[in-house]
Amino acid sequence: MPATDLDQIVSLCKRRGFVYQSAEIYGGFRSTYDYGPLGSLLLRNVKNAWIRSMVQTRDDVVLIDAAILGPPQVWEASGHLGNFTDPLVDCTNCKTRHRLDKLDDPRVCPECGAVDSFTEAREFNLMFKTQAGPVEGAGSDAYLRPETAQGMFTNFAQVLQTARKKPPFGIAQVGKSFRNEITPQNWIFRTREFEQMELEFFVPPADSPTWYEYWCRERMNWYVEHGIPESMLRLRAHDDDELSHYSAGTSDVEFMFPWGFDELEGIAQRTDYDLKQHAEHSGERLDYFDPQTNERYVPYVIEPAAGATRTMAAFLLAAYDEDVINDETRTVLRLHPRLAPYQVAVLPLSRKDTLTPLAHEVRKVLADRYMVDYDETQNIGKRYRRQDEIGTPLAVTVDFDSLDDNAVTVRDRDTTEQVRVPIADLVGAVANKLGF
Repeated sequence: MPATDLDQIVSLCKRRGFVYQSAEIYGGFRSTYDYGPLGSLLLRNVKNAWIRSMVQTRDDVVLIDAAILGPPQVWEASGHLGNFTDPLVDCTNCKTRHRLDKLDDPRVCPECGAVDSFTEAREFNLMFKTQAGPVEGAGSDAYLRPETAQGMFTNFAQVLQTARKKPPFGIAQVGKSFRNEITPQNWIFRTREFEQMELEFFVPPADSPTWYEYWCRERMNWYVEHGIPESMLRLRAHDDDELSHYSAGTSDVEFMFPWGFDELEGIAQRTDYDLKQHAEHSGERLDYFDPQTNERYVPYVIEPAAGATRTMAAFLLAAYDEDVINDETRTVLRLHPRLAPYQVAVLPLSRKDTLTPLAHEVRKVLADRYMVDYDETQNIGKRYRRQDEIGTPLAVTVDFDSLDDNAVTVRDRDTTEQVRVPIADLVGAVANKLGF
């Protein structure tokens, strides 16, 4: 059974080194988290799996890495300075702040229960503002990006030329974004500093509806292929009153979190809004000339935009399981092998010098291809349980027979089945089991 209680995952992640509260020795800093030895690997693997599907296995998408800091002109053109706001209210009774549009009852404070205690709603811009350079003033204002998308639009003409692409083609990016959320909540689901995985896919205007449907299907399938049950996912089209100012239609891939269905990813039809806005404000031409049709047009854009950190949370929740092995309850993370922090664990049966040199040789052979954990502490049963709990798909045990037969025991996380494999064939056997 997937986790039904967020505390199950939060506790496991802190205990095993996935996610820590940031600056915890100073009492913590609200809505910021540090990713530990396992969490940093899992988050990296989520992003790598996205890049593999969206860039590596395709010939119509390229990857860029744009700057986090940006001048006001970019955000004025994109509409973020004027439109990127949330309605903010304060409770006059308990002094807490809330997003008006997220309240179950706009008259009742969820913290203290006071009725009609809210101030008048005011629009609160979500961008973080800072100064660039040594002198403060209007000319030095800069903003931390609230999304990665604008870097792909401002670089459109350069990518078009240097990558020698033509519509339909995409520009992808993975990186940090920052939003001064009024009510960050639900662990790493909604934070002020987070990572996004975004694609801007540029298409001829007439082809936009077809590509929109295509990307809705592709993105739903990606989550299923990487281990989330279809029953925990849904695709929800936005109502007209919740569409962004640039969108002609948006659908969200939603996951069944412990608090209900919530957004993992949005697939938006951004039309030609962004390219036209930046062309107008910069004075630069951001269009495409098709020599075959002798037509010049501004491409429409389909944007699949996912949150890497909340996606990581969803994979953890979906992978969490408890079963019984030999009358003992076992916690196991059934993570997809491409996502698991470690693909293989090497476990010498004993810490004796007679075994450890061979065990280290086995680790080195596997580490050329996979992320490998080496563990020689406690008895072998407890080490198996530890690897199960952090999601390691395979455990390789080096025992005293290995010194004679040059073979090791490979244990499967999900089935607990064990097979004997010659060390000479180990990499191939592991690749066969993991699928890569």
